[in-house]
Order: sequence, then structure tokens, then C-alpha cells
Amino acid sequence: MIDVILPVLDEAESLPWVLSRMPTGFRALVVDNGSTDGSPRIAGELGARVVEEDRRGFGAACYAGLVNAETDVVCFMDCDGSLDPADLPLVTRPVTDGSADLCLGARRPSAGAWPPHARLANRLLAIEIGRRTKLRIRDIGPMRAARRRALLGLELRDRAFGWPLEMVLRASQEGLAIGEVDVPYHPRRGGRSKVTGTALGTFRAMRDMSSHLR
Repeated sequence: MIDVILPVLDEAESLPWVLSRMPTGFRALVVDNGSTDGSPRIAGELGARVVEEDRRGFGAACYAGLVNAETDVVCFMDCDGSLDPADLPLVTRPVTDGSADLCLGARRPSAGAWPPHARLANRLLAIEIGRRTKLRIRDIGPMRAARRRALLGLELRDRAFGWPLEMVLRASQEGLAIGEVDVPYHPRRGGRSKVTGTALGTFRAMRDMSSHLR
């Protein structure tokens, strides 16, 4: 069994689809980060384990999920329907077969799924990571898999949007093997984007991530 950590903030529209797509051998761990649309109730009714995290922030929700997870290998993914849980085996396979300690899902977007400003920001960030480290990655993607104990050992501190980048940088510093596989990326299923859907959200994410590069 593999726990799938799903940070949630007002995702009532997408939760039924996401949870219905969870493949065999994977179980949903929804971390609610202050929803007001009934998301935790919906998740619980659909069979997900629900954890409440009062401290606002993407990283805070992800860390709460990591602490509460119970399996050796864990996954993270957005819960807005832009990523399909059916693709989780692609991301976990390099970890379970021992070829990677951390595997990232590089987003392969369909039409309208990834605004140009967000795609450009992500590309520039990947280039800067390559310049500063030996890593050659294409995406700081939200779908990823790793061994839980290894992640806890990284002692990640970021509780905002810098969490995904801090994980990659700390894993590289500690000599963990980092892999990358392509995953389809779709337009979100309803609701409001907190990050890449707006220029302001992208700016906030880049600001949080840039602090780790500094």
C-alpha cells in the first residue's frame, strides 16, 4: 500500500473525480488546509482518510500529510483534477524498484492546461537549478513519490510554495537519486487555482522557491 498525500483547499468539485481514480494499492490521505466548501466532509464520505492542518500553506499541508502517512513509500499530488491518480504507478515505479529515491512527474500539458507565464517560470527555474547543481530536470512537478523516511530525514522547513523546490534541492544535497518521468497534465476540474492559474499565484510560488536558490 502507498499513501497518496493530497493537500486540499476548497476542492469540492474535483475531489469525487480524483478519489474515484485512485488505483489499486494506493490510498488517499487528504490534508485539508482550511476549506470552507465542505471538502473534508466530501473526502471522508468517499472513503479518504482526512487530516486537518490549521496552519495555512502548501508546504504545511504536505508536511502534515508526510507526518501522518503510514507507508514506506508516499506520493504527493494536487487534488484539482489536473493530474490523474491513474498515473501514480508511473511515478512510484522508479522508487519501488530502487532506481530512484525521489521521482518527479514532469508535466506534459494538454491544450489550456498550463498558462504560458507559469510554464515559462517553471522552465527558468529548472534551468537555474541545473546551473547551480548537477541536476537535469524539466519540471518541479506536484506529482512525486519518495520513501517516507528519506523525506523526513531531509528536515524540510518551508511551509509555503517553496516546499517542492526545497525537497528537490535538499535531496540533491544529501546525495539521493532523483528520477523524472512524464505525466499528462490537464486543465483543472472546477474551482479556483491557487498557484499557476494566475500571474499573482505564480509570482508567489516563484518568490517562495527563489528563497531556496538564494
